[in-house]
Amino acid sequence: MAKEFAIIDLFAGPGGLGEGFSCAGRERGAKMRIQLSVEMDDHAVQTLRLRSFLRSFETFPAAYHEVLNARRTLPDWSETHPANWQKAMSEVRQRVLGQEGVFEELAVELDRAREAHHGDTILIGGPPCQAYSLAGRSRNKGKDGYVPEDDDRHYLYREYVKILDRLQPAAFVMENVKGMLSSKVDGGGIFSRVLDDLETAGEHGYRLIPLGTTPPSDGARADGRDFLIRAEQHGVPQARHRVIVLGIRRDLPVTAISHPLLGAPQNPVFVAEVIEDLCQLRSGLSRQDSTSAWQEAVREQAGMIASQSEIDGKVRSIARNVAKSNALPECRTSSMKGDCKALPRHLRDWFLDDKLFVTLQHETRGHIPQDLGRYLFSAAYSRIHDRSPKLSEFPGFLQPAHRNRESGHFADRFRTQIATRPSTTVTSHISKDGHYFIHPDPGQCRSLTVREAARLQTFPDNYFFCGPRTMQYHQVGNAVPPYLAYQIARTVQRLIG
Repeated sequence: MAKEFAIIDLFAGPGGLGEGFSCAGRERGAKMRIQLSVEMDDHAVQTLRLRSFLRSFETFPAAYHEVLNARRTLPDWSETHPANWQKAMSEVRQRVLGQEGVFEELAVELDRAREAHHGDTILIGGPPCQAYSLAGRSRNKGKDGYVPEDDDRHYLYREYVKILDRLQPAAFVMENVKGMLSSKVDGGGIFSRVLDDLETAGEHGYRLIPLGTTPPSDGARADGRDFLIRAEQHGVPQARHRVIVLGIRRDLPVTAISHPLLGAPQNPVFVAEVIEDLCQLRSGLSRQDSTSAWQEAVREQAGMIASQSEIDGKVRSIARNVAKSNALPECRTSSMKGDCKALPRHLRDWFLDDKLFVTLQHETRGHIPQDLGRYLFSAAYSRIHDRSPKLSEFPGFLQPAHRNRESGHFADRFRTQIATRPSTTVTSHISKDGHYFIHPDPGQCRSLTVREAARLQTFPDNYFFCGPRTMQYHQVGNAVPPYLAYQIARTVQRLIG
């Protein structure tokens, strides 16, 4: 009889890791089902509960596709399907790990899951990364009196370890940012401490296994950098580099591993391959928005770029074509489905839902006219040079009026996602202004939509993000790519199933 594993998902965000594990758990091999998800953010919790509700059915309820296809508001599922909704409410807990009394409350659930499944549980999740990320560390340096040892966020991983120690799962997966490898506290590297604590957790301890390289044959612990996974090498259209530690309980048999568990690097998937089937959109104007006003502002900015003799002639040519175009986009949002033939086969099967006839959450935000010009120039330059321009390469009239723009700290202030490469890392910063996530089409003059960012993160097209648009962006940027999580989950199945 095949085993069935209960999954505990900590710091769950909108459910990227959980989605991958759930999808793998419904396929052949050992079954895996989420028993408990823990997250603190209001809107991410709403998203998690909706997804949990949908997964409680053998196939998604017809009402879900009906309201999405009709572009109506989601119903109150607690009234239409009370038992299923109550199950989702029980599965997803809005709690702040590390807060007084939370561990004691969850310990009851952990003990119940361990006993009901005879130890066949899996712990997944990634503690918040602000204290470890390079951007976060840069911001912290600028804070008067900042002391790393006093920043509790450095030690949130201990909440993960406490739960690992209590649950004693068959396996765990912990994810964090690349910056954890170099982060230091009390004069020492934080990552070596994390590995020490993970390795010795529970009654039996854990064998820590890198996913992207072959583990040492003598059973010694792998080097810290061996735990770094490059998502673009595994079918994800994004250069997302993350530390991912897989642990297998030492009392479980694991045969010698003679090859990287996630397989050999795959050919990269490019930005254009996964977003160009989505409808072309115009951005909005921050003030007095209308189609005609936007088009006039774009043509004015394009004409100014085309007239600057110091700008590359090929860039000016693109701008000139935009200025003369009679086919500039007119809509800020579209639910129309495009031709998905450009999608790579593995992602076509992953993204598409044959019952969903619309595109969800494909809506632009507003920009000031000067940013339209910056986006147009950046996208045109990127098309010609296959890289995004540095701020110093922008013409003078498009330079932002920042006091410290010449410091070098904002060299990549406006970054186009290159059509012929994987995207840069999609982060929660996309919720701020979109300057780092400019669409590669010069004629659209805009940042990416939530759905385009979700495609780069490999969320299925039927994945609905709850909350206002800013929080939808935030959730997408904070997630683990579900398609990468799916591959990790299949690996765990093979090792312990």
